[in-house]
Order: sequence, then structure tokens, then C-alpha cells
Amino acid sequence: MTAPHGLYFEDYTTGQQMTTRARTITEADIVQFGTLTGDFNPMHFDAHYMAEHMLGQRVAHGMLTISYAVGQAYQLGFMERTVLAFRAIEMKFSQPVFIGDTVHVELTVAALKEARRLGGGLVTLDVRIVNQKGEAVQKGAWTVLIATRP
Repeated sequence: MTAPHGLYFEDYTTGQQMTTRARTITEADIVQFGTLTGDFNPMHFDAHYMAEHMLGQRVAHGMLTISYAVGQAYQLGFMERTVLAFRAIEMKFSQPVFIGDTVHVELTVAALKEARRLGGGLVTLDVRIVNQKGEAVQKGAWTVLIATRP
């Protein structure tokens, strides 16, 4: 029996698109992420404070949303055993993510660059994290180093 295997650098094409399954953000997610990171900002934890805030309710940590997006992307399997490193990330936070929001990730291969001395190639992905209303809550680019075919 062989283990699952992702795409090699040579398997990617510019414009290739992938979409993850969705995930609902819960209060428990926020509590666990805040506990793990030490980020107890009242925007995430204090409902009374946020009732008077312009957003009106608690929001998920932006980094929580990005972290979940990375996990959702990894679950697609295209990086399984072929990703060598996460090299860069640039994200814009466009909309708040609230408790109960359901997000999925839309990925498009934007650029490919050989990186032989690093053992593979750089794949730059345009990333859109989208809520249940179809709004991009975060968008940007990730660059990952992917192994070349042996």
C-alpha cells in the first residue's frame, strides 16, 4: 500500500484552480486559538465590549482564519509529501470573520518559478478566503516550494 502523494512542480500550470471544502468558525475555535497564541484581544473575547464596537460582535483572529485556510488547502492533497517549505505569505484582511461564519478557500496558480538549488520550484498561489455570503474576507498570495519529480 502506498501513501497519498501530491503534485510535483512539473504538474502545476498557471491558471490552475482549486477550491476547498468549507469550515464553520466556532467560539471554541477562537478560545483555543487565543489560548494557544496568548492573543486575548477583547475583539475576540469580550462580547460586551464588541456590542459597542463598530463591528457589533466578536470576530475571529485574522491569523486563525489564515491558519485554517492553510489546513483546508493542505486537505486537498496537492501538497501531500511534495511541499518542501512555505516560503512567503501576503494577505489582506478585507472583511471580519464572525462566530458562525463558514469559510472556504479558492486557490489559483498565479506563477511558477524553477528553484533547482532549493530542490524544486516555487508555486505562487492567489488565495481568496470566502465566507458563506460569497464575500472575500481575506485575499492575497502564498508561495510554496514544491519538489520536482524525482
